[in-house]
Amino acid sequence: MSELIGDPESATTDSAADAPTPGPAAALDVDRVSFGYPGRRVLDRVSLRVRPGEFVALVGLNGCGKSTLLRLAAGVLRPESGRVSVDGADMARTSRREAARKVALLHQAAPAVPGLTVRQLVRQGRYAARGPLGMLRVGDDEVTVRAMRDVGVDAWADRPVDALSGGERQRVRLALALAQDTPVLLLDEPTTYLDLRHQLEVLQLVGRLRDERRLTVLMVLHDLDLAARFAERLVALRDGHVAAEGPPDSVVTPGLLREVFGIEGRVGRDPERGWPVCYPDRPLRLP
Repeated sequence: MSELIGDPESATTDSAADAPTPGPAAALDVDRVSFGYPGRRVLDRVSLRVRPGEFVALVGLNGCGKSTLLRLAAGVLRPESGRVSVDGADMARTSRREAARKVALLHQAAPAVPGLTVRQLVRQGRYAARGPLGMLRVGDDEVTVRAMRDVGVDAWADRPVDALSGGERQRVRLALALAQDTPVLLLDEPTTYLDLRHQLEVLQLVGRLRDERRLTVLMVLHDLDLAARFAERLVALRDGHVAAEGPPDSVVTPGLLREVFGIEGRVGRDPERGWPVCYPDRPLRLP
């Protein structure tokens, strides 16, 4: 039987949002960032620092600002206030092409591009580095070849992307992100629509590539068990604030399930590896 983890009150406080976590220089620094869409504030003075080489997972309910935070980190959106910087560069003042040299963003879903082969799609990741004229050159550069090889899709290079399975397409999209050759990788729900086998395959692949390429990874995951298993640190968002952050062992508690996810449940440990495992019992009525 799994050992149940306690419920310290400090696990779900909003104090983490008040100031960036102290420590060494950050690869990604979100400093008191606020952002909203018409009629709705999504993020309110959120601060987050991701150290070089760290693997961090963003968790929380739908609409809490996880995907918005990724788009701000990638320079796709600009904050209303506060600052997002990557390797010291202010992303709001960085051109889209320069931002694409610093950060690769794998969106939750991408429209299909009929007729493109795996090779042709992955090659699109080289646009920021090669420019429009460079993209006219025939043949793959070394970075494209390595991206396909590292993700294990090089054998499919000349197959149409729309003929692949969901799991295979997700690997190709990961190769597309790697082809940008950036030090920071942002993943928005990389396991969406995948079965359990392919979820594990993709997350293990991300972990291996992080180690081999010394990448900094910030990933949005809905599955709290998978986030606790693969990430070094969890950041839980609630109502536009950081509700809890830290190692999975200290963050994943019954209090987190109640305050952030709106469910009553228990938390145990995997008997062999020791990571937290959630046992949800019933949903709570949200205010």
